[in-house]
Amino acid sequence: MANISAACATCHVYVDPEWIAKTGPAVEGLEKSMLEFAEDVTEASRLACQITLSDALDGPVLRLPDRQH
Repeated sequence: MANISAACATCHVYVDPEWIAKTGPAVEGLEKSMLEFAEDVTEASRLACQITLSDALDGPVLRLPDRQH
């Protein structure tokens, strides 16, 4: 179940291509809407607060944008 408290987009991260299949793409609706407030959004963009953690996500590689609010 996704966390529904996304409210600011300050946790914008880039998911390493090798991990996108495990984290999934940005979720339509609230997450995609909040990413509109982030800068330099790409297909690898996610809000870290919306990535559901599990044992399958042991050691994901996430990068921070050069510019962040």
